[in-house]
Amino acid sequence: MPKPIVPADNPMSSQKVELGRHLFYEKRLSITGEFSCASCHIQSLAFTDGKTVALGATGEKHPRNSMSLANIGYNPVLTWANPLMTKLETQALVPMFGEHPVEMGMVGREQQILTMLRDDSKYRQMFAAAFGESQEAISLSNLTKALAAFERTLISVNSPYDRYRFGGDSHAISKAAKRGEKLFNSEHLECFHCHGGINFSDSVMHDRLAFVEIAFHNTGLYNIDGKGAYPPDNTGVYEITTKPSDMGRFKAPTLRNIALTAPYMHDGSIPTLEAVIDHYKAGGRTIHTGNFAGVGSKNPFKSEFISGFELTEAEKNDLIAFLKSLTDEIFIHNPAFSNPNLINPNSGLLGIFEEN
Repeated sequence: MPKPIVPADNPMSSQKVELGRHLFYEKRLSITGEFSCASCHIQSLAFTDGKTVALGATGEKHPRNSMSLANIGYNPVLTWANPLMTKLETQALVPMFGEHPVEMGMVGREQQILTMLRDDSKYRQMFAAAFGESQEAISLSNLTKALAAFERTLISVNSPYDRYRFGGDSHAISKAAKRGEKLFNSEHLECFHCHGGINFSDSVMHDRLAFVEIAFHNTGLYNIDGKGAYPPDNTGVYEITTKPSDMGRFKAPTLRNIALTAPYMHDGSIPTLEAVIDHYKAGGRTIHTGNFAGVGSKNPFKSEFISGFELTEAEKNDLIAFLKSLTDEIFIHNPAFSNPNLINPNSGLLGIFEEN
């Protein structure tokens, strides 16, 4: 694997990563004291939450599905549809202090957070180890830097498919999965255009790329008014740019561990992998009744790659077998990513950053 890009003002260190891991699982960073980053990003689910849409500390629904954090350090843009959100250090402020919707609910309680950390002897020691002994070591800036450092270690590259394709183990995946790989990479299905490369996404950055790759797509999930409209709280990049052509455009997420991250799409509106394939097979989703009724395949802003295709039931099963081969059991059981209050692993977190 190439190395993720690490900001010059937040170099990696084992002390910083370990502090970030504690903060990731710290429930006192929420208004109720019962909610943490890990509440929406559960390791056993590849750091998603299994819900249709995320629920904040106060029970408020987020309009979007919780994205996987697997290989988040390779993402040049963060969240589903904000081309301006490019740094993990900045993004961490949104769930903590955002109000639309409320996630962790700590807006206006910045001093409460700092007081909690300064009064905790464990955090005093950990911030000092990570950022030095100065009085300014415990700060919101350093809090988000530690979280970002931990998140950059959430690297998933040990699936059966990786062992087959990159590790030379011809028996690591089934014959069905091998047939599914060919289908996935065929011009007939077009999957690889949006879900290619090392992270099975077309938005990626790392130290071997000459330029950053960023893309957003309308997949014909909705067409409410027959003119391309999406639900008002989920308009995609359009929400940022107000450009009509950006209506319904969202980032193609990684497909790594995809079998663990149901339900699917930006709003969790498709429950299974089988149903996702059916959506793309039809070239867009048709909703027959209700507020969101419309023929998505006729959305004028739909990506040119979402044109529909023929697929037999056997081929569909092969494609699913391939997608399931992207599940990384080592990643979801790695104790270095687990709640430090439950287990205290002695595992290297920085290996991929230190390799030549």
